[in-house]
Parts: sequence; C-alpha cells; structure tokens
Amino acid sequence: MADYIYLLENRLSEAQRASLLAVREVARTKGLTVFLVGGAVRDMTSGSPVRDLDVVVQGNALKLKKDIEKVHGVITGESEAGQALFVRFPGGVRMEIGSTLSVIYPKPGKPVAKAATILEDLRRRDFTANAMALSLNDGSYGLLMDPLNGVADIENRELRLVSNYGFIEDPVRMIRAARLMARLGWQMDEKTQARYETGKQEGYISGMGEFHRGYETEEIFHEEDPLRVLKRLEAEGWVKHLFPALSSAKANETELQKLRDVQSQLQMQGIHPEAAVANFPFLTAKMAPKEIAALKKSFARQGFVAEIEALEDEAKAFATEFSSKVASTPSQAWKLLHSAKPESILWVAHTSKNAGIQNKFKGFFTEWAQAKQKLPYTLMQEMRITPDLPEYGALLDKLFFELMDSKLGTVEEMKAYLEPYSPPAPPPPVHLRRARVAKKDAKPAKSRKKAAVEANGEKQDAVASSGSGESEASAPPPAKSAPGKAPAAPAKAAAKKAAAPAKTVAAPAKAKPVAKAPTKAPAKKAAAKAPAKKAPVKAASKTPAKKVAAKTPAKKTPVKHVAKKAVAKHAPAKKVTPAKKVVAKSAPAKKAAVNHAPAKKAVKVAPKKRR
Repeated sequence: MADYIYLLENRLSEAQRASLLAVREVARTKGLTVFLVGGAVRDMTSGSPVRDLDVVVQGNALKLKKDIEKVHGVITGESEAGQALFVRFPGGVRMEIGSTLSVIYPKPGKPVAKAATILEDLRRRDFTANAMALSLNDGSYGLLMDPLNGVADIENRELRLVSNYGFIEDPVRMIRAARLMARLGWQMDEKTQARYETGKQEGYISGMGEFHRGYETEEIFHEEDPLRVLKRLEAEGWVKHLFPALSSAKANETELQKLRDVQSQLQMQGIHPEAAVANFPFLTAKMAPKEIAALKKSFARQGFVAEIEALEDEAKAFATEFSSKVASTPSQAWKLLHSAKPESILWVAHTSKNAGIQNKFKGFFTEWAQAKQKLPYTLMQEMRITPDLPEYGALLDKLFFELMDSKLGTVEEMKAYLEPYSPPAPPPPVHLRRARVAKKDAKPAKSRKKAAVEANGEKQDAVASSGSGESEASAPPPAKSAPGKAPAAPAKAAAKKAAAPAKTVAAPAKAKPVAKAPTKAPAKKAAAKAPAKKAPVKAASKTPAKKVAAKTPAKKTPVKHVAKKAVAKHAPAKKVTPAKKVVAKSAPAKKAAVNHAPAKKAVKVAPKKRR
C-alpha cells in the first residue's frame, strides 16, 4: 500500500493530483466510493508516463456532471451506454469518469451493462494489465486491487486477455492491442496472440460500433508519438476500419518531430501541454478539407474538436501578451509562461517567427533556469533562514526571480536582501553554576589526605602495640639528642602547633622535603609534627636504653652509650610527669611517634656532632 501511495504522490503531475483531489471531494460529498483504474494504474506500475486518468465510482457517474463542472472540469463528451463522462481539467488533464459495471455481450460489439462492484468491473475489462484499481477513499487510500494478477503481466511486458472471448465480444480490443503494443513496446502472450490472429482472419472487426470507431481514431492524436502508432495500425490493417482517409503518407513528419522536441523542452521546465490539439494539423496536413471535417465529426469527444478550432485564436492572444511590456523582464516572462494555457504555449513556441518571442523561449529553455543554481542556501542557513520557516518557499521564489533578473550579484547584496527575513538569534544557553556549598565541600579533599595518613598511622600503631612495646622504644631518641634542653624544644613546637592547627593542614606539601634532608632541622620538624602530646618525653623517662641499643646495629654502639649518659645526667623525671598525663589522655601521641620515622635519623646524627 505504501508503494502506491508514493506513486500517487510522485508519479502524477501537480495538475493531475489536483484533478484527482477534486473528484475525490465530489465523490465524498455524494457518499460514493471512487477508484483510479485502467491505463493510469498500469503506467504508474510499469514506469511509463501517465497520459490520462481513468476513474470509476460505485454509482451513476452521469449524475456527477454538474458537480464536476463546479470544480472547474470541462465536459468534453459522454457515453450513455458506458455511463461515462469525458472531462478536461485545468493543466491539460484528460480524465474519464465512469461507473463500476458488469457487462454482457448478447451480440459482438453490443454490450449490455448494469451496476456492479469494483471487482466485477475489473473482471469485465480488456487486458489484465488494465484490470487493476487503486482506492482513492479515506481509510484505504492507495490500496491496490489486482484480482487477475495484472502486475505479473506488467513485469513480463505482456498483454493478456481477461476473457478468452474478449476479441469476439468487443472487436475494438484488437485495435487497442495494436495501439498499446506500438506505444509501450509490449507483446501479446501466446494464447492472446493466437486469438488475435484468428480474429483478424475471421473478420471480428466488422462488429465494431460507431462510438468505438470514433473513440479509437481520436486516441491516435492523443498518443505521444502519433505517427508511429498510425504506421503500426496501417501495418495491421486497422486504419481502413477506423477512417480510410487518414494515412501516414498525408502527415507532415518533419513538423511532428519538431513539435515533439519543443514539447520535451517545455516538460523539462515544468510545463506539460497536451500535444493532441497541435498534432492534429500536422497529421492531417495533406488531407482535403472535406476529409478533415468528416474526421472531426467522427470523434467521440466533440470537446476535442472545439479545442482544435480554438487553438489559433488562443495562441495569437498569448503571443501578443508574451511580446508586450507585461513580459519584458525574464522573471515576468517566466511567470506568464507558467500561468498561460500549455497548449497555446506549445503552439506559439513551435510556429512563431517573431525573433523577440523566440529569444525569450531560448532564454527560458537554457539560461533562466540556471538562476536556481545560484540560490544562497549556505548563506540562508547562516542567517537562520531554514525550511521550517513559513515563508521559506515564497522567499526562494523571490530570490530566484531576483537572480534571474541579475539584481543580486554580490554576497553583500544578498545579505541585505535576506536581512528582513532573518529571524532573531536565539538567546545564549543557560549554564547552571555550582552552588557555594559545593565549593566548600571540595576543600575537605586536603583533610581527606590527612585523614588517610592518620588512618594509615592507626594501622601502624595497632601493629606496633601488638609487638611487645618495642615501637615505643624507637621514638625517644629525638629527646636524647640534646641533653637537658632537648625536651623543651618539642614542647615549644607542640605548643605552637596547638595554637595554629590550620597551618599544619594547609601545608602538607612541606612535609615531603623533611624526609629527604638528614639534618637537624628535619628532626625538629618531625618532632613538631607530632601534635604537642609530649610523646618524646614519656619515651625518654620510661623506655630502657638497652632496648634501643638492641635494635640498632653493632657498629653504632657509641649512640647507645651517649643515650645512657643523657638519661643519667638529666634525671628530672618529675618535670616530665605532666607529659605522662597528656599522653595517657591522648593516644595519638604514640601514632605520631610511630608515623614519623625521621626521628631515628636525628638520633644517629646528634652523637656525631658531639664527637
């Protein structure tokens, strides 16, 4: 279904879509279902140009005559037997609006029709490729109905009879088969070809009625290449049964070919004229006036005859307007060409000898359309002029006409022209800033470092405390390095640290160089880092010097003797007793002593200076 919806929207011209929409509305208001059938569905499926439209309604189509005229349809003929209207819509669209019928043939060429459903209507048609329908109704739009598998015959490019008795019942189908083969380049399938040859030999064509005779004769002029079709019908022997005076020998073949070339150029620029009216004078160029009059009289659609007779006057009126000041600029001429009647344009472009008119047509075919390539799409994008704007399409047309008339040459001129159409720039995007609370939360990153160090210290303290108290003996050497006065220095440093704890937190980077330098200053700093808990004093008063000596290597025995002398000379243990209380209250003093290994280095350096 989706494929045929696409075909309906893209394979038909704008004028054809508009005419179908008008008929759909008429059928909807009357409560009738409507379908696109016949050659239009076949051509859309096969990829051939859609030349005319066949529509059927489930009801009497003849009753829609007044409603069709209200939507600008011109009735060019009608068939009482087939309950069909022949309509001409604006833009050169030919349409046949018929009723869904079932037909029986009591005699060859004498059909008797009655109302039927759409499927019954498809089964009474000539060839399977023409027995397909597309729904144009709401709810089933684009639905394909193909009860006889016509799609397969289209793929095989074959004409296959719907009924085995198709040529006997309606002999005009033999002429129609030859015409379609000449146009499409198809062949008949084997059985159909056999029945066709039998029909020619048996003279089935004698049962053809007058209406069908005039209808098929007129169809020759509506062909895209009427001369080729005429020659094929002559070769098959059918022209003598249609209109004997009509002959390819009496046609102006050169002018017909030129006319086709002009028609192709107009179609490339979006103008789609129906060439049948212009074909008529050249196909009958060498016929006698009486023969031409008789030929016109035989046509089934007399509205086509009226169009032929009005062609010259309409073309003269268009030529006068096209050469006046109304079309002095390229843009004005372009607008006039797209609003005038396509058949008049075709005739003037082909027959006019006026140099000014021919120069305009030359510009229309070659130069003017190139202005579309200069449309500044990139610049429009930069100026925020995008297809979603309501006036975008109209603006493109205005730009196209300005460029066609060479009024916009530079980028600056284009910018100035587009400025009124440029929408204001959107406001800058809002960036949400983080609240101040979030910044305060970011500071504890430093304290987390300290917390990590303390946590690490707690782990080491737990290990040291479980190891028979030897970790406490390793801390006292900083106090012993300076006998008498050494214990006071850590106390002062601890007091300073207690007074300014923020500085110790804010400068963790300075603690790193302490471990690198083996001088006295790092020892003091290491002692100072232990937060004023007088752990060194406690260690000096309680820890036996022998345990420290046991830990140190044998070569460093002098350090052991010095430590003993320091303890012996400075025995004021009473002064240190307050420190014991502080240590007892605050357990972290042991952690500091364990964490800061540089204290051991200070013990090693102090005795060397005394020596």
